[in-house]
Amino acid sequence: MKHYDAIIIGFGKAGKTLANTLAQQGKQVAMIEKSSEMYGGTCINIACIPTKSLVYQSNERKYSEAPKKDFYRNAIESKNDLTSLLRNKNYQMLADQDTVIIYTAEASFLDDHTVQLISETETLELTAENFFINTGSLPVIPPIDGIKESKHVYTSTTLQQLDVLPEKLAIIGGGYIGLEFASIYANFGSEVTILDNGSTFLPREDRDIAEEVKKVLEAKKITITLDSGATSIIDQDGAVTVQYEKEKNKEEITASALLIATGRKPNTEGLGLENTSVEIDDKGAIIVDDQLKTTATHIWALGDVKGGPQFTYISLDDFRIVRDQFVGEGNYTLKDRQNIPDSVFIDPVLSHVGLSEDAAKKKGISYKVATMRAGEIPRSQIIKQTDGMLKALIDPDSKEILGCTLFCAESSEMINIVRLAMEAKLPYTFLRDQIFTHPSMSEGLNDLFSKFE
Repeated sequence: MKHYDAIIIGFGKAGKTLANTLAQQGKQVAMIEKSSEMYGGTCINIACIPTKSLVYQSNERKYSEAPKKDFYRNAIESKNDLTSLLRNKNYQMLADQDTVIIYTAEASFLDDHTVQLISETETLELTAENFFINTGSLPVIPPIDGIKESKHVYTSTTLQQLDVLPEKLAIIGGGYIGLEFASIYANFGSEVTILDNGSTFLPREDRDIAEEVKKVLEAKKITITLDSGATSIIDQDGAVTVQYEKEKNKEEITASALLIATGRKPNTEGLGLENTSVEIDDKGAIIVDDQLKTTATHIWALGDVKGGPQFTYISLDDFRIVRDQFVGEGNYTLKDRQNIPDSVFIDPVLSHVGLSEDAAKKKGISYKVATMRAGEIPRSQIIKQTDGMLKALIDPDSKEILGCTLFCAESSEMINIVRLAMEAKLPYTFLRDQIFTHPSMSEGLNDLFSKFE
């Protein structure tokens, strides 16, 4: 039985960055990853990087004369080459460290201080001073009749492995993952239909933003069907038929492929947490305090597995919280994390930070609001991406920015500028009067915040 200073379960963003940091401090570290296809974590293998590669390439198809099936197959190959390159780079980052040992095995706790590793060739037991769980999340698979038997059902992971472009793609789930894939595959040339069992499209967004997004997606010939709960899935004639209920009527749709995009859940099953003093909540997320310590004080949980926002940059910030406890002063905690930005890479990109107008109303917060069309920004005309709108809220007394939603080209970059101003508690006039390069999408912030005058 080998003993380590730290055992990290999961090769995700927080885990691998922490392993590298601890190794540079001379700590003996064991990194455990159950699949060699997941070195580097979810982001570079099956999520952020490969999907954004497909976003970029699907947008490029507008300018290609290649047959759409050939273009798609080449895009998948390019995506695979990229993830393979990054996977190897991430593996070597840790393997080259003298004090890091990488185990490709499935880990489960035997007690608070011992994990058992089961690989294809052996079974081991390891102990450590400290443990860090960074096992990420898994797709939620709803209990729909026939879903497990169908050969045409995919998750966000497996759909990316399909190198034949579906002529017709059905998507169960109208959340951010579903919309992103809908936009990608519509741009590649698939006929896309979204079945959303909710009655409100994008319920977390203001209605003016949601309606603008819906209009843009429908212009891509994406069909969005609300109040549609799938009841059964049947394979027939080389395709898949989804039966669903809409307004108490039974309807059906047939597609080449069906994507299940009904959310993700913390990946805690099989970790043997029942053998430890680590507690989980009713959604399977590991319960942590503001320093990410679990109910076992020598065990931490980082990233998606602890619940909360499922973003790679949140996992990286989790690393910062833990790092501060080992090589800092231990002052940085979850309480310091404010104004988390997010971007949904539909076409154009939908980005947000801070309060929405609906949230401000519900909280009784006084505000002023300004909006503008994306097409008012000169660069949007140059790059022929004029769809969308921009929206901002400010405090009428302090003049600070309360929130901002940007549905426009390059908004994933612009939103970071807004967040910096919010974190610095600068008045909106800082962005109104900021000198931006021209022509750039960022200078649209000059115009947006000028509308408060």
